[in-house]
Parts: sequence; C-alpha cells; structure tokens
Amino acid sequence: MKEDLFEDLTRALAHGFDDVEWTTRKLGHLYNPMRYARAPALKYLETYARERGRKVLFLGMNPGPWGMAQTGVPFGDVVAVRDWMGITGEVGQPEGALKKRPVEGFSLTRREGSGKRLWGWVETRWGTAQAFFGECFVWNYCPLLFLEHTTLRNLTPDRLYKADREQVFPVCDEVLRALVEHLEPEWVVGVGKFAHARAAHALAALPEVRVTQILHPSPASPAANRGWAQKIERQLAAQSIAFEGWAEEAPLHPIILQSGAS
Repeated sequence: MKEDLFEDLTRALAHGFDDVEWTTRKLGHLYNPMRYARAPALKYLETYARERGRKVLFLGMNPGPWGMAQTGVPFGDVVAVRDWMGITGEVGQPEGALKKRPVEGFSLTRREGSGKRLWGWVETRWGTAQAFFGECFVWNYCPLLFLEHTTLRNLTPDRLYKADREQVFPVCDEVLRALVEHLEPEWVVGVGKFAHARAAHALAALPEVRVTQILHPSPASPAANRGWAQKIERQLAAQSIAFEGWAEEAPLHPIILQSGAS
C-alpha cells in the first residue's frame, strides 16, 4: 500500500472544496469534519482500512450533525466509534460553528439514530469491530454536512444545484475509486438510493466490483423504523451476499444498543 494513501485521501477531502463558489440558495452552512476532525477520521482509516480484500464496502451519503460531524467517522455515533471501535482523537471546531448545531466531539451525549442502528446491527452480527472490519468497511461518499439557512435541516447532496454538484462530486468520485482500488471489495453496497447511484457512476470503470443497495437506516424513514435489520438482511440475501464472520449468537452485553434496540 502506498504509505501516505490515507493522508492523501483525507487531505483531498479536507481541501478539495476550498474553491467552490456555492450557488444553492437553501445552503446556509457547511461543516467539513475532514478538516476539524481529521485526526479520528485518519485513525479510523489507519486502524480498519489497512488490510486489502473485503467482501463489502458499505457506502453512506454524507455526515449527520450528531454522527460523523462529531467524530469524523461515517455513521459516527459517539458510543459506536469511541466505545466499540476504540477510535478517539482531537476534534476542533468547524468554521462558522452554530450554537444550535454544536460540535462537542467525543463528549457528545446525544445518540446518532442512523449510526446507532447501523453499527448496532453490525455489533449484533459480528460481535467485535475486528471481526467486522476484517470482512467489511464503511465509508461516506461525501464528507460535507450541508445545513439549510434558517431551519438548519440537513440538505442532502442530491439537492445541491447542478453547478455545485459538478464541483463536489468529482472529488468524492476520485476518493471513492482510490479507496475501492485499495480495499478491493467484491461488493459496494450503497446505503440508500443516492449512495448507490454515486457508486455506480464512480465505479463504472471497475466492472469487477459489483454495486447494489440496501435501505437507509434513518429514523426519518418509516420503512427503516419497521424491522430495518431484517429488511436489509433480506436485501443482501437476495444478492447472494453472505458473510463468514457472523457470530452464532448476539453479544450478551452489547455496547452500541446498550439502551435498547433502535
């Protein structure tokens, strides 16, 4: 492996959008955790992405305010990242940090719904982070958290104006291709429609990598709130995606779902 690959990837995502002149009217605020939370993001890659050869790369969309925006890790629920993965690191402040969307890093006590659900399923099935990451990896397509002007609601990347998408997506495509070429997964599984579409586009020149999708775990999705784990396992089985590392029994004392199933 190129020794500085992860440094290069995180640097590209930290500074690859510096010259974008944003045109999307609803876009009021932007956080880039690859700049202020680069230390734990880099540790995540160096700890769990060094070995090549994976069954699946699960690909998310972009950060949420209580997940990756806090930890630099995709679907980065603090409990999952800090207590289950063992990832910590210095987290600074984004430019123009908002009081209503604070960045508290690993001291944040609020749980991230999508991350708790996704990583909770992972822990239930694989048990340990080492078992899961020996077979799979999780990444987010875009590192930027977009917030609307007055409502501060998340603005998903697909809702950016075309001029903005044309500046953001090529950077994200290039990083995704580089990571896939390093990890050599059999499958890239988009977590949601957007991630699936971007993966299919970015990896079109890599026909050996198969691309499919599963339901996104967002609590804002009624479908995800009714048996998400069972649904995505059926979706994976329909593609004949099976995992060798699944534990025979779920952990007796789960870390991520310690407060109950999500």
